Amino acid sequence: METSDLRIALFSGNYNYVRDGANQALNRLVGYLLRQGAAVRVYSPVVEKPAFAPTGDLVGVPSICVPGRAEYRIPMGLSFGVRRDLAAFRPNVVHVSSPDVTAHRAVSWARKRDLPVLASVHTRFETYFRYYNMAWMEPAIEAMLRRFYRRCDALVAPSESMAQVLREQRMSHDISLWSRGVDREIFHPGRRDSEWRRGFGIRDDEMVIGFLGRLVMEKGLDVFSDTIDELARLGVPHRVLVIGEGPARGWFESRLPNATFAGFQAGADLGRAVASMDVLFNPSITETFGNVTLEAMACGVPVVAAAATGSESLVRDNVSGRLIRPGAVRQFAEAIKAYREDPALRAAHGAAGEARSLDFSWDRINQAVADTYARLVRQNQRKGN
Repeated sequence: METSDLRIALFSGNYNYVRDGANQALNRLVGYLLRQGAAVRVYSPVVEKPAFAPTGDLVGVPSICVPGRAEYRIPMGLSFGVRRDLAAFRPNVVHVSSPDVTAHRAVSWARKRDLPVLASVHTRFETYFRYYNMAWMEPAIEAMLRRFYRRCDALVAPSESMAQVLREQRMSHDISLWSRGVDREIFHPGRRDSEWRRGFGIRDDEMVIGFLGRLVMEKGLDVFSDTIDELARLGVPHRVLVIGEGPARGWFESRLPNATFAGFQAGADLGRAVASMDVLFNPSITETFGNVTLEAMACGVPVVAAAATGSESLVRDNVSGRLIRPGAVRQFAEAIKAYREDPALRAAHGAAGEARSLDFSWDRINQAVADTYARLVRQNQRKGN
């Protein structure tokens, strides 16, 4: 089966209304599939002012606001109009990208019509509850996820470390990789801009510790802040540069009163901001891949990250950065301190990270997903014969 023979119904909990790494990957995938001649129809909540224009045809699904996080919406099923649209589109494969109510209904819809279902895993939902004093719910959430994913024919995970976690959790027997790529036009060492840094009052000889991502607690903002406090206690000179926006910005600003908050950046501006860091500090354990880690590596910036899913598949410890036990504030601080004291080490690890980033080509990565669709369709056709 050729990619041009595919008709894909893609379900997303957030395709374009709030920008994040997962929906950026989905939009890139759809763009690639459309260029290869596939037919794609996307079903997701829509809002009046989305973060960016969707790639491909987008059909709105019923949704409600997330309590306490009004910027996010919970998809609430398949309306009559959506079901009618699906029937008219006639997909030969269904792709679900978040384990929400609409995705459950979409899987049931596909099962009744004997259509194969692929699920992509973009985040470790079960770990989110640790950041809201509800860690006791994690086993129950994991069980719910297992029930959902076992109804799908196959899973794709963005890193081998995440695929291994899914295998250990017994989510599926068919798990392959859908990695992430990096735009080398945007992210490369030549984007570093000393004048831009000076505009924030950062001297050329100051080491900038960067945070990049949406400002929400599940990104490890508490560990980041505690580590910066530890650096101060150790007497390590540094500056903190925060790139991103989110509902926890006020909390983060109060914890880091001396940090520079540059806000949301995109495109070439984002490449400049990342390349102008000296170290990226990524303490999050919720990512399944770690887009920000790869972007920093492409810019020649060494990464200090939690040894967790995502970063473990990108960073080689003591070669292109440091992998530290999650939550180990003192060890995080010591790793950053070593980069402050040894600029040659910082440069060597940054160069190694850039070399590693060259392995991530978006077209090759997205073709792997197209190949998985085609395999599932072929298997389904043989099963029906």
